[in-house]
Amino acid sequence: MKEELMRLKDKTIEVLSNSKNIDQLNDLKVKVLGKKGELTHILRGMSRLVPEERPILGKMANEVKESLEQKFSEKAQVLKEALKERKMAEEYIDVTIPSMVNLGNKHPLTLVLDEIRDIFTGLGYQVMEGPEIELDYYNFEALNTPKDHPARDVQDTFYITEEILLRTQTSPVQVRTMERQQPPLKIIAPGRVFRSDAVDATHSPMFHQVEGLAIGEGFTMGDLKGTLVAFIKEMFGDDRKSRFRPHFFPFTEPSAEVDISCIACHGEGCRICSYTGWLEILGCGMVHPNVLKNVGHDPEKINGFAFGMGVERIAMLKYGINDLRLFYENDLRFLRQF
Repeated sequence: MKEELMRLKDKTIEVLSNSKNIDQLNDLKVKVLGKKGELTHILRGMSRLVPEERPILGKMANEVKESLEQKFSEKAQVLKEALKERKMAEEYIDVTIPSMVNLGNKHPLTLVLDEIRDIFTGLGYQVMEGPEIELDYYNFEALNTPKDHPARDVQDTFYITEEILLRTQTSPVQVRTMERQQPPLKIIAPGRVFRSDAVDATHSPMFHQVEGLAIGEGFTMGDLKGTLVAFIKEMFGDDRKSRFRPHFFPFTEPSAEVDISCIACHGEGCRICSYTGWLEILGCGMVHPNVLKNVGHDPEKINGFAFGMGVERIAMLKYGINDLRLFYENDLRFLRQF
């Protein structure tokens, strides 16, 4: 057995010295020192030795194993250094070559949101923000939405507790701003909102809104209409027509929905606009007297208007996108178009 151990050691060192790469070295190490390797095979013969010889052979086997492991470690270091030197010789950077930097693009939702901000700040509006985790009071009660209103149902709203929820609209920012600032004021409130919707081509549980508010003295529906018509023409072009239809919202009275002439057929009627020639774009109305009372204003002296729009909806109409999910899939083929 002594002779077998010495032959194994000498043979291994010879083969090891001729190893050309790490893979060969690892294969050899497994073959010699692995659980089913040649050293293990030799040690199994110790059971045939007399008890007096076993400690002597066991010590020798350990010395052979330690010596070979040291040789493998030294050879591995030599091969790694050689590989590093070869890579440094073959792979180098020519610092005189002009750099090529692939710049990213703004996301289409960011582009549209920036444009909305620019239009309304140009009209004298301030940009305000508020918390996404909101109190039920600001999201519903202060906006004249009673306890039994369908919008407050758990099927539509993500409740954290009975009094805390993920905001379903950015309108709470309007209430918080009116509590802090005295009229006259004009603000827009962009941000993310959350509703319990299944994901499909036109719905998402998370999307973006821009709410607008103007309060002071002497505002009329004519002021509201003039503001939104100016916005529509700036966003979609001077040839875009608009119309206002009566509607209902708890926090405005009177209320209206606003349509624009179809992007595809220019009002003639097509599949996209269900052959009506019109596409819904946003909701609006005069601020409800109860909302003004909730923030301490006298509706006989102070009034104003409010409006709200979905950023995804605006982007889909502006760019002719037919599936809302494209905004969130991060497909570079889609994003590079913007």
